[in-house]
Amino acid sequence: MGQRVGYCVAPDAVRLAYAVHGSGPPIVRVITWMSHLEFDWESPVWRHWLDALGDGHTLIRYDERGCGLSDHEVDEISLEAWVADLETVVEASGVDRFALLGISTGVAVAVAYAARHPERLTHLVLYGGYARGRNLRGAEERRLQDALVAAIAAGWTNPDPTFRHLFSMLFLPAGTPEQMGWYDDLQRHTTSAATAVRLYNARGPLNVVDLAAQVKTKTLVVHAAGDRVVPLDEGRLLATLIPDAQLVQLDSANHILLSDEPAWTKFVSELRAFLDTKNVTARPGIEELSRRELDVLELVSAGLTNEAIAERLSLSVRTVERHLTNTYAKLNVSGKAGRAAAAARYSEARRS
Repeated sequence: MGQRVGYCVAPDAVRLAYAVHGSGPPIVRVITWMSHLEFDWESPVWRHWLDALGDGHTLIRYDERGCGLSDHEVDEISLEAWVADLETVVEASGVDRFALLGISTGVAVAVAYAARHPERLTHLVLYGGYARGRNLRGAEERRLQDALVAAIAAGWTNPDPTFRHLFSMLFLPAGTPEQMGWYDDLQRHTTSAATAVRLYNARGPLNVVDLAAQVKTKTLVVHAAGDRVVPLDEGRLLATLIPDAQLVQLDSANHILLSDEPAWTKFVSELRAFLDTKNVTARPGIEELSRRELDVLELVSAGLTNEAIAERLSLSVRTVERHLTNTYAKLNVSGKAGRAAAAARYSEARRS
């Protein structure tokens, strides 16, 4: 599976890079903090997201103005500009109706787009986001906003990742050294310190509280309980503001869910159930698995680690790993998203 990168031009002449991969009903992913279409494709932090979202769907994503493969020299950075960029990418990609996925800051942009264009959306999925930026959440959040902006200004372009590592620890507190190091480097290579300061400052006063009440699209709100970037209360508020929104709470401290945590498996399962993801290509079914492989996969879908599965089934960890390897091969799933994809396939079969 490869990605196709294209370019389009926003109303204010900013060139935006977007990428398309996968096959099936379209999902458009709104901007996220510090993206780079090429780096993310090989990323130990984002690649499992791309694999899972492109499984049974066509995923369209793009780099924020000022970042990645999009133009770095930009005049306007605001909610209106971000919504206009999303409108531009949607038109350039040629999709008619689609599911919209907002992550973190992209949630506010997705809410504004959904209020403006309800006729274009089939589903709205909001993960780890907010209706109110830090500036609107009280004095403590405003102090944190100022501290993070100071860290960006002080050390963004320095080869020493100390200051950028503050963001890695907030976004990926359970990340491995490899994942943290990759995220440190991503930030430095994605944009300049001056633009990063402007982007972060523009997020502080965001307010889509009134727009959220206007959303008419079927909505799923998902939030990690221990999120250090956006508090769980902001996710709960968002689900309260949007009429009939469904809220799913995940047991994780990571703002960006990692491939080996149970919360990621649960997220993929909830997402596929919400979107009613179908197997648009002929894919091997659960019926090809052995009884023991089904036993292991059932516990994987319940969020258990390999060690816990081994203890539950009185097996060695190596035997559990062998069963999973065979399961992935039979279901034709692979990579870091294989575990979540297999668990989601099992959940679909159970529901059927």
